[in-house]
Parts: sequence; structure tokens; C-alpha cells
Amino acid sequence: MENTTKRYWKGIEEYRNDIEVVKNADSEFNLEDIEGGTHRRDFLKMLGFGVAAVSLAACDAPVRKTIPYLKKPESVEPGIPNYFASTYAQGGDYASILVKTVEGRPIKIEGNKLSKVTRGGMSARVHASVLSLYDNDKLRGPQKGEAEISWEDLDKEVMGGLSSASNVRILSSSIVSPTAKKVVADFSAKYPSTKHVSYDVSSVSGMIEANATSFGKAIVPSYDFSKAKVIVGVNCDFLGNWLSSIQHSAQWAEGRKLVSGKDGKQTMSRHYQFETGMTITGSAADYRDMIKPSEEGAFLVALYNKLTGNAIGNSSISSKILDKCVADLKGASGASLVVSGSNDAAIQTVVNGINSFLGNYGNTISLAKSNNTRQGIDADVAALASELKSGSVDALIILDANPVFNLPNGSEWADLIGKVKTSVSFASRVDETAAVCKYVAPAPHFLESWGDASPYTGSYSLQQPTISLIFNTRQAESSLLTWAGLDGDYHKYLKANWKNNILSGKSWVSALHDGVLETSETLSTENITFSANLGAAAASIASKKASGLEVSVFEAIGMGDGSQANNPWLLELPDPITKVTWENTLNISQKTANEQGLEKGDWAKLTVGNYSIELPVLIQPGQAHQTVSVAKGFGRTAAGKCGNVGANPIPFTNGVNWTSNAAIEKTKSGYTLAQTQTHETVMGRKAVVQESVLSEYVKNNKAGRFEPMIETSEGPVKPYSISLWDGHEKKNHSWGMVIDLNTCTGCSSCLISCQAENNVSVVGKKEVARAREMHWIRIDRYYSTDADTTYKINPSHIRKMEDASENPEVVFQPMMCQHCNNAPCETVCPVLATTHSSEGLNQMTYNRCVGTRYCANNCPYKVRRFNWWKYYENEQFDFHMNNELGRMVLNPEVTVRSRGVIEKCSMCVQRIQSGKLVAKKEKRRPVDGEIETACSQSCPTGAITFGDMMDPNSKISKALETEKEGRAFHVLEEINVQPQVSYLTKIRNKDLGDAKASLHHEESHKTEAHAEEEQHG
Repeated sequence: MENTTKRYWKGIEEYRNDIEVVKNADSEFNLEDIEGGTHRRDFLKMLGFGVAAVSLAACDAPVRKTIPYLKKPESVEPGIPNYFASTYAQGGDYASILVKTVEGRPIKIEGNKLSKVTRGGMSARVHASVLSLYDNDKLRGPQKGEAEISWEDLDKEVMGGLSSASNVRILSSSIVSPTAKKVVADFSAKYPSTKHVSYDVSSVSGMIEANATSFGKAIVPSYDFSKAKVIVGVNCDFLGNWLSSIQHSAQWAEGRKLVSGKDGKQTMSRHYQFETGMTITGSAADYRDMIKPSEEGAFLVALYNKLTGNAIGNSSISSKILDKCVADLKGASGASLVVSGSNDAAIQTVVNGINSFLGNYGNTISLAKSNNTRQGIDADVAALASELKSGSVDALIILDANPVFNLPNGSEWADLIGKVKTSVSFASRVDETAAVCKYVAPAPHFLESWGDASPYTGSYSLQQPTISLIFNTRQAESSLLTWAGLDGDYHKYLKANWKNNILSGKSWVSALHDGVLETSETLSTENITFSANLGAAAASIASKKASGLEVSVFEAIGMGDGSQANNPWLLELPDPITKVTWENTLNISQKTANEQGLEKGDWAKLTVGNYSIELPVLIQPGQAHQTVSVAKGFGRTAAGKCGNVGANPIPFTNGVNWTSNAAIEKTKSGYTLAQTQTHETVMGRKAVVQESVLSEYVKNNKAGRFEPMIETSEGPVKPYSISLWDGHEKKNHSWGMVIDLNTCTGCSSCLISCQAENNVSVVGKKEVARAREMHWIRIDRYYSTDADTTYKINPSHIRKMEDASENPEVVFQPMMCQHCNNAPCETVCPVLATTHSSEGLNQMTYNRCVGTRYCANNCPYKVRRFNWWKYYENEQFDFHMNNELGRMVLNPEVTVRSRGVIEKCSMCVQRIQSGKLVAKKEKRRPVDGEIETACSQSCPTGAITFGDMMDPNSKISKALETEKEGRAFHVLEEINVQPQVSYLTKIRNKDLGDAKASLHHEESHKTEAHAEEEQHG
């Protein structure tokens, strides 16, 4: 690695060697106060969890008729957790889950490994949803207008309104639950004028329409990325938010895993990505190119024409890697996959034509097994809006939807809903839509509810309550049954529907215990005939013109569709790409920023037509020129004390996720983003990330490895062969991790899982801006370029540097305490607060720590966190830890740290001790896999392997045995701290010539020399 010119950098600021980065590199523990005072969107009073009602709910008798996943004790015993299998299905996301409850209160969500869909994988939003259960901004009971009303009176008045209504409409997000759909059908039988309309915030209506015209099936197909040797994504973040991202991530990772050694797997899928803004999917690609949103359709037409030799339309779109992509697709017919995130039916029709030509249907794509997570039809929503305008709708029921906020014409919907005679929202709070409804019949959190889901054809899962109702709420299904004159006991209804229509003679108790029920369906019998008119689709694409600056609206990894906007865990989650917290930004390229007169620290107004938003500007490498990307989900006005941040870009869109002819205007400067990417530096060390390309790896499994040597009188030796330490004897266990950089996508599921497990504090936007975030694990995002980018005065060198950073390669590296055997932190602590265990763990004794911070100063990985404040029971940090309700989410097995104390990753020592205790009672050693850290347990791609390195049969031991002469390396091996955490080199399936420097080393040195001559005259 030392002889390469490749440069790794965390952000534009570090790349340019900005004065702020240089200044703060020496200011290890603090940044100066934010310049310019407090912005109107910057506040610290975030989340008012202030009631003790949940204490009564948690201490009440266990929820009846539920079945624990593990053997349940005769009574709830303090400190003995129960796990209940359940289901998360919100905002288009789906996961089969296990809910950990302690003394009747849910504190942690984990993945259900029995599910064939999600395979135990999780996302950040699923993990964070447990905190939303304890949100004090939720309604305590039903309301009529702004006044409270009893359920009896509400039922009477609503049923009266429904009885007199000539047209009843139900508007909802996609309903994944088959039993809830049956409830809607029974309700419609009672009120025959009822029509059910569904929509999705991130709509795939265009795909459904395209499949209807192409194959006669108006569905979303299922995809299998594990079978694809060549993957092409076009503005499709399938590892982040597109359709079933947890499932797709696991499938994609299967094709990316490598095993060193003679008989190891040394083949990889090849991944191409063409996109507007940098996504985690684009970051993971082998080849990535930038396109404007308006070029997406033309690009796919060009791809089809080059593949088939036909000409369905004229396309002048060119790409440096298009021909290579075409050649690879031709060589992988039947084992390839082309996907697009567009909601344009014409574009999806061309995608269908490409996949049909390649023979992918029945192999990597299945139309026999449909994806049910998104079923909304945009035309139906438009028709409902027309009905509301005409005044023909007498009753409108809104189920799990917020059209006033998340439809493009939300302000119009607010006026239309307000004119309906009987309007009811099932929202859990008075959100933007509920505020204009006549009645609010609040539904409980999904962890308080019964339910089910069918995410795919033949796949079912159950949802059971894990806590008694906290507030006076009622499930929407129970309300609909009651208004239909039926028994409102939804549990009884659910159980009967499963016995009659789903179980097929199987046990209800067994299904509820496992949480999932999978039916085996063969997909080989598919008879696919593509019959769409590609010429008409190409003509439709060509007819849609764009001009000027284009705006791309995307879904953020943390915030999603904004339904959990009041969740401080998600708000403080650094975006994997931008590393921004607590708000959304206007993401533009450096070139576009220069053209528009914008720079870091500026605020700007973005205007399209009559709608404008004002947000801070972010210079984003990898952003297509003449485009602006903005995350949706922000800009809530009635989310709660925590979530009313940022601005809402959804009104810019109209069915598709982009618009053109935008104007951007600087409004002010001097703003500091709460951004984390340059908070911890590696002090200029070069071998932190190690990578190579597949062709070199096949020749030499150590390709890309940096193996430092230390000069001695007897010649160069490896650093580990020389030590002043006596070493630590490990008699029974040696706990460690292996992290595969090839399969880490940066999704941040591990970060939220760690936060939930270890009671990590939320500190707020201002403290994050001062580099005081408390996360125990961070996902370092490195950009890289082969250009020699030492900053000099010469203008031509600056231009080349900017060219090199336009579309950089990206590597994600999870970084936590490395649990060094020669730990620098241990030698400098004056009170022995940090010590080494006999099992390889670097331990923290919190009540001994006096906050000298010598350990943090000595840590080469910068993974220790200092509690500048007391974050719990502190009005200055009014988050979930500041009151009784919010503190119900805290894990009783982990100490809540106080002011002045250092903390860091403990490798979930509480889980290790618990697992060892169980094994000891059974007089055996812990079995590999029964003890997992929160981060390894949650990773959807299996990038993190945890285990006992003294167990020769453990996965980690086998991996290290295989990879010690292959991809395994320690970060900063040259300083001989001997970490317990190993990383596997990043291997890209990229031709060696394409991985070479765009600026040759010699040329850049000539430029440097010329710059120095100019500088010194």
C-alpha cells in the first residue's frame, strides 16, 4: 500500500485540506461553537417523553394469548428476557423480527432467522422503531376536532356518518396484511359504496403498469440478486430503500463473498450503477457513472439498442462504461439483472424488454412470486382527488397514510379532506392529515398490536403484541370491524382467518411461536411472454423534455418516508453518504456549486414553479452535474418536538422522483452542518483501508495487503515479532471480530442496533456539530482516487484534483474499539479504569473513571467517547432518557454512563456473560453463534462475524485460518497494538486497467514541482 498513489479521504474538506480540518485535527476533544449563533431550525428540546403510563402497562399482567419465542418462565422474572416473534411492516419496509422484552417492556428488536425473506437481517429503521413505541407526542385517546371524545361516542357518530354516506372511500398505504384486507372487504360489504385506494410514498406504480402491459400481470415481481453474475442498477438504490432492501442486500452479498485458499470461492458478480446522486448501492458498485434523471430513459433505450442490435428509438446518451456493460450482459444471459428505480411506466417497459431479451425471467426475476410491499396505483389516487373536488365523497377513512405531507399536492389534499362530511384518521398523533380530519381514532404502535403480513406470494408472518396498551388506543382493524357491526375482537378475527385460509391444517401456536409460515412454491413453471410495444415506450420517453437544473428527490437511509420523523435515534444517525445528521441538504457537485456561486456553509433557496424550499448546501462527490438531490421524509410540521426539521421536497415531484427547470439562489452563508465524516482522523496514516481488484486477487490472495516491516539490526521483521509487552494469557476464550469490507454496504443497521443495546445517548444537533456524538460504532466512509492530490497553489493542479473527485470510489469501514492486546489506552490511565480481560476484551470500569481522557488521546483509532454532559434526566438534552416513559427502552443489563466518564464498544460484554452463564449451567462451552454482538446480529449481509478465536470450530477461527495468508489484516498493524478485530480487504470486480490512476504519479509530481517553482519565484 505504501507504494501506491491512491489517496483516501473522508470528505471534500479533508481532500482540499481546508483550514477547519487542519485546525480541528489538533483540537481532539472539541470544536469551536457554531458560528453565526443558533439557527431557527436548531433546537435542543426535542422529545417530551413525560408520562409514567407505560410503567403501568409494562408491570401489568403479560399480554394474553401471545406466544414467546423462547421458553417462557411461569411468571415474569426480573432480568430474565423473553423474545416474541413479530412483524415490522411500515412505509414499504418489511422484516420478520424478534422483540426482546424485559419485565413486560420491549427494549430491543432483532431479526428472525427463520424467515426465508429477511433471513434475520435488519435495517436501521426497523431497529429504531422500538423507540417510537415510547413517544410521548402520541395521542392518549380518540379526538373529535381538538376535543377528547370517548370511543363509544366516536363509534356512534362515525357509524351515523357512514350510514348516511352515498360514497365511502378508504385511503391507505399499501396493506401487506391479508387479514387486514379481509377486514376492509367485510367493511365494504356493510357499506357497498366503499372503494379502497392505496398509495406509496416511494411509488412503484409505473412498474406495476409496465408489467401489466408487458406480461398481463399488474404486480411487482420478486428479484434474486444472488443468481445474477452481472447487475445493472439505474437510479435504483436496491441496497438502501428500493422494494425489499434487506432481502436484496443479503442476496447481493452472496455474489460478493470471497474465500482465499486453493479451493475457496474466487468469483464475484460484477455490479454496474448509473445514478444521479451517490447512494450506498452506487458506492458498492464495481463501475459507477453519473446520469441526470432526465437521461435515465434515454440511457436504457441506448442499452437496449446496443444489446439487441435493434433501434427502438434514437438515443445520444453516452457513457464511458456503457459498451463494457453491454458486453458483460451479453456474456451473462439468464444470469443477469437490470433494475430501475423510475416510476415511469415507459422506462420500466424498456427495462422489461432488456430483461426479457437477456432471458432473466424465471431465473433472476420471478413473476410467479410477487412482492406485495408496494401495491399503490397513482391513477387511483388521482381519481380519488377528483372525486373529492367534485364533492361526491361523503366519508373518507385514512389508514396508515399521511397524504397532506407525503403527496406532491399535499396542500390541496388538506383543503379537500377538510370539506368531507365524515373524515377519520387512524393516525397515532395529530399529524398533518389528522389535523384536518373531523375525527382521530388513534391506532396503537405495532408492538402493541395483533396483525400479519404476506410480503411475497406464499410467505406469511404474524405480529403479536409485546406490551399492553400504553394509551387509550384501538387497532384500526378493530375500529373498522366495529363500524361494520361485527365483533371488534381483532385477535379472534385474525386467528379465525389464519385457520380457515392460511394454516392449511398447521398449528396456530407453532406459527405464532416461529413468527413465519413459508409455503414452498416452484418458480420454474413460469411461462413468460413479453408483449409490450417498445417503440411506443421509447417515443414516450423521448417526448418528455427537461431543461436547466434538475432536482432528484430520494429516500434517506435513516428517515425513509418520514413516518418515524420524531425518532431521535434516526435523526442523529449520520447519513451513510453525506454523514449529515438532524436535517436534509441540497446536494450538488463541486462543478455545479462553482457555476452557481455556492460553497460549503451556504444556505440556498431551491425553486421549481411556485414551490420553494430553503436548505443548507452540501458539496457531494459523485453527484451528477447540473442536478440537485434532496432527501424526502423531512420537513414535517406536525411530527412532534423532535421531527419538525428540514424541508419537504415532495411537492417538487409529480408521480416521478424528479423535476427540471429549477432555480437555486444563495440566501446566506456561515452555517455549520452537524456532519460527522471528518470528526475522527487517522493522522495521515495510509494503510487504514486496503483493497485490490479481482484479477489480482485471483493471482495472489494477498493482493492489496500492506504488510509493514520494522527495521532492526538483524534486518526487517514484522511488527508483531517485537514487543515490550509481556502479553496477556487467554485460558478459555478470545473474543474477536472479522469484518468483510466486500459486503459492508454502510447501511448503518449495526449502528442503531448498538445504540439500542448499549443505551447510547442522543446528544442533539449542536453537540454533533461540536464533534461530541456518542455512537460506539461509526461507519467510516472513505472516498478514494488514484490522483496524487497534494494541495498546491497551481490552478491546473487544483482543476485535476477536482476532476479526480467528481466520481470517486467509496469504501465503508465499520470502526469500533479494536480491543487491542497491546492497548495504548491501558498504559496511560492513572486510575486503572481501562484494563484488559483474560478473554481479550478491553474493559471499562465506569465508576473508576475520572475523565482524564488520556486514553482517548492515546487511542490510534479514535473510538472512545467522552460524556461532556449528563445526558439522562437533563432538561438540556430532553430526549428519551429525560423522563420515565422514554427510559423504558433502556437495557437494564448495561450501565447508563454519567458526566465525565469515557465509554466505548464493550463487544456487548453483557451478551457474552449471559451466554457463558447459560453454557455453564448446562456444563458445556458456549456453542459458536449463540453469542452475538448487537452489530453482528443485525447485519443483513453478514459482513460482521463475531466469535471465540480459541474455539477451532468457530466461524471466526475458520475465517482467520483461511484468510491469514489472504485478505485478513489489522488496521494500523505497523504500530503493534494487536487488535482483536480483523478486516478483509476490499476487492472490486474491476478490470485492472480501469482501476489505474487517471492522473499518473509522474505527471502529478511534475505539476507539484511546477507549483513550488511558481510559489517560490
